[in-house]
Amino acid sequence: MAAIHVLTGAVVAIVAFSAAPFAHAASADADLRAELGHIAHQRILFGHQSVGMNLLDGIRQLSTKAGVTVRIAEVETARAVEPAMIGHTFIAENEDPLRKLRSFEHAMGTQATKLDIAFMKFCYVDFTPDTDAKALFARYQATIDSLRERNPGTTFIHVTAPLTIVRGGIKARLKQFLGRSPLAANLRRQEYNALLRKTYKGREPIFDLARIESTAPDGTQNTVEWNGSAVPVMVPAYTDDGGHLNDVGKLRAARELVSVLSSIPNHRQHNGNKGDR
Repeated sequence: MAAIHVLTGAVVAIVAFSAAPFAHAASADADLRAELGHIAHQRILFGHQSVGMNLLDGIRQLSTKAGVTVRIAEVETARAVEPAMIGHTFIAENEDPLRKLRSFEHAMGTQATKLDIAFMKFCYVDFTPDTDAKALFARYQATIDSLRERNPGTTFIHVTAPLTIVRGGIKARLKQFLGRSPLAANLRRQEYNALLRKTYKGREPIFDLARIESTAPDGTQNTVEWNGSAVPVMVPAYTDDGGHLNDVGKLRAARELVSVLSSIPNHRQHNGNKGDR
């Protein structure tokens, strides 16, 4: 009988161990549904270009998988964002980050909005080896400060600049020698991102897109040495063209964005202003 009890215990242990991954998956699915359900009732404006569309495509795929409807629609201004909607607008234009700031400010308008959340992101092409990251961040911060004053009921999310991959080979080494390497541009992005993290971490919500793009599935950081510094670069598995997110990359990044968005309380609903919803 003792041998039978031991065997039975072993079988139970094996069954419990086998069930653990399924329980974890079910919990993850439940978390995703809850987070999507939360943001589905928010009024959100997102200013972006092509990588932003990758993120929105990822949210659409996640919402389909979870069976939670999240309304996403293109708008021109914040006033066009309806209750329970992620309104997104293309801010002009790539390779001109200062104009993008003005474009986002124009989309927000000069009067207070009913937005719960607003955010914009730069693209990787907005950064070159010659970009003055410190000056660009100062302009970004001034723009957000001004918008926040006009929109005290809106939470602004800060987004780190996306990265690109860095290829090897003779041609890549020649570009690096001439100061035109994608690595040099990633260094400027890293300088900007470091300023953003230092300024807002622990104070205001950050969607750290650069961290996600440079973190491999096993959790290791993908970096390249540059003049004694480890510069984060994009994990090749997350892109098909070196900069935009592929299906793997967009789902990883979109999942993190959903978590950041869902962490922000619905202030208007909590305050009882349900008529705006």
